[in-house]
Amino acid sequence: MFVISQLNFIKGIFPSWHRRYTSKVFPKTYFRVLSFMLSVVLALAWASPSLTLSQRTTEILWDTYGVPHIYAKDAPSAFKAFGWAQMQSHGNLLLRLYGQARGRAAEYWGEKYLESDQWVLTMGVPERSRSWYKAQTPAFRRYLDAFAAGVNAYAKEHPDLIDNEVKVVLPVKSEDVLAHLQRVLYFTFVVSPEQIAGITDAEQKPGSNGWAIAPKKSASGKAMLLANPHLPWADLFLWYEAQINAPGIDAYGATLVGIPVLAIAFNDNLGWTHTVNTHDGWDAYELKLADQGYRFDGQVRPFQTKTLSLKIKQKDGTLRKQPLVVKSSIHGPVVSEKDGKVLALRVVGLDRPGVLEQWWDMARAKNLSQFETALQRLQLPMFTVMYADRTGNIMHLFNGQVPVRQEGDFEYWQGIIPGDTSKTLWTKIHPYQDLPRVLNPKSGWLQNANDPPWTTTFPPAIKADNFPPYMAPRHMYFRAQRSARMLAEDPKITFDEMVAYKHSTRMELADRILDDLIPAAQKQGSELAKRAAKVLTTWDRQANADSKGAVLFATWVEEMDLDQAFSQPWNENSPRTTPKGLANPASAVATLQAAAAKVEKAYGKLDVPWGEVFRVKYGNVDLPANGGEGKLGIFRVLNFVPNSDGRFQSFAGDSYIAAIEFSNPVRAMALTSYGNASQPNSPHNGDQLQMFAQQQLHPVWRNMKDIKAHLAERKEL
Repeated sequence: MFVISQLNFIKGIFPSWHRRYTSKVFPKTYFRVLSFMLSVVLALAWASPSLTLSQRTTEILWDTYGVPHIYAKDAPSAFKAFGWAQMQSHGNLLLRLYGQARGRAAEYWGEKYLESDQWVLTMGVPERSRSWYKAQTPAFRRYLDAFAAGVNAYAKEHPDLIDNEVKVVLPVKSEDVLAHLQRVLYFTFVVSPEQIAGITDAEQKPGSNGWAIAPKKSASGKAMLLANPHLPWADLFLWYEAQINAPGIDAYGATLVGIPVLAIAFNDNLGWTHTVNTHDGWDAYELKLADQGYRFDGQVRPFQTKTLSLKIKQKDGTLRKQPLVVKSSIHGPVVSEKDGKVLALRVVGLDRPGVLEQWWDMARAKNLSQFETALQRLQLPMFTVMYADRTGNIMHLFNGQVPVRQEGDFEYWQGIIPGDTSKTLWTKIHPYQDLPRVLNPKSGWLQNANDPPWTTTFPPAIKADNFPPYMAPRHMYFRAQRSARMLAEDPKITFDEMVAYKHSTRMELADRILDDLIPAAQKQGSELAKRAAKVLTTWDRQANADSKGAVLFATWVEEMDLDQAFSQPWNENSPRTTPKGLANPASAVATLQAAAAKVEKAYGKLDVPWGEVFRVKYGNVDLPANGGEGKLGIFRVLNFVPNSDGRFQSFAGDSYIAAIEFSNPVRAMALTSYGNASQPNSPHNGDQLQMFAQQQLHPVWRNMKDIKAHLAERKEL
């Protein structure tokens, strides 16, 4: 039977050869030639993912880091397998997120989700997800159906591995996937309730680093790409690392849990990453009330009103009903009514349902032209795109749906906007050709660390004056300055150096100000201030686990008002060397003394190592940290919250890291800081944290030989 099946296999691939040799060659010779041809075909299949038997089946190959490598016979099968894989790694989280996206989380899990439901329903997410589903292309609608089917199939086969309380969300529908997408992209990243309330610290907002290095700047003569988003280590912000291989696609990268396509990815020809850009895609309009309506262009318009019914699960399991009145103006839904002040919210992109298909096609692209064809659809509402490819192109795009506004600069549109005139009501967005874009700059490098596009490379490749003043602000924070410094000062960057730079904990702010602070403290400070200056003098100006002086300096920074600290503020004519100089040395020294007293009281010494105070924690793993806040000018970002013991633990920062060199074959290393799973039964929940603490990345396995050499589990669907 085996011989017959192989004869048929050869016949299917080489029909003319089969006819010729079976009719004219002796059977012995025939079988020799058959054996040779079969060995060649199998060798090719082993070496090339596109020729593997996986094209006739669909399977998930899990490597030892918990990364699923999906080899699918067709695109729908790939989506189904990806849904299955996400459930195996993050099932409880995924179902909880989908329940929230429905606006029914309070019904499922109680009062603490009420505000979440109110936000989702006021934004019209469930209703819009249904219309978005109908607006998908027929092919992509099948893909979404397949992803949902994979989620449901896993839950049906492994009910014992899913928490009972989240099973209420099952079965998952395609509309749930689109609702989750909207909640993540539009109503968390573009705008969130915290932003409207004005309580989000700009330095604590989700961020990222991204680099693209051209062949002229690369030691190997090959383009390189660095992907490095910084997000919270929980909830809808968790990254999921994966490879997807199907006819027409072989991409490796990561996406946020619950999203059915890769959002940051590379293939054999190209790759991209995203950073949160200085994009303004929403506005809060203050309405002038009149006659139970609002004034607009001299007339009174009525509100559009609908009443929804919220269900809230009580402690005894019963449901309490509560009405939710959703009012909308021409601007959008009303989000605040307080002291006679009414605000309505307007958000870009809610009429553009093709985000997922655009990402899918970006991952399938084979060259810059195909990649930009996908980008030009402008379905993705925001995020910088940093790009590199095998032919040596590098590109930075200030991507986003930017409203066409009649007046005002960026700062103006950050405030409350008058809602009584059509002059402030935008209805169109800028086309692709209007967006700031840099392709193959003279410098040979591009960077973005959540700074505006004007500082992506030096000498500057684009000028802010050539764009509307509301397009993006003008500033360059210390992390971006550190990013640019590392790239600019190294004439030829190796792959290993790029990885080392990624893990740099040097504080740009310390380099900028210590040479003024230390002499001032030595000259006019108290005995305590002079001891503090001595510690800062011997400190390596880094935030490594064993760095002594970093805790003292970071405490001093927390006590300082940095907006008033410098004698020379930031200047766009000297963007990488300002701000600088102490505006008030005596005040700065007094603050240093106060910081020193605080540190000594808390930890018993001024030169306490950074890693004793700042910890990397996830689950039961607790390790000395290295890295810190971006406002300190640290490229390796970690954000911390205080513990009850006076120490601090990580809760956000470096989350997914990928370093790629477009050699032949592509060289890549990656890391998902907290591991590639959140399910309590998974061995990959937190298993990469030790590597993260040691500033290591794991190898990326993309060909079948390497994957099978590091195979932990196999699932055929």
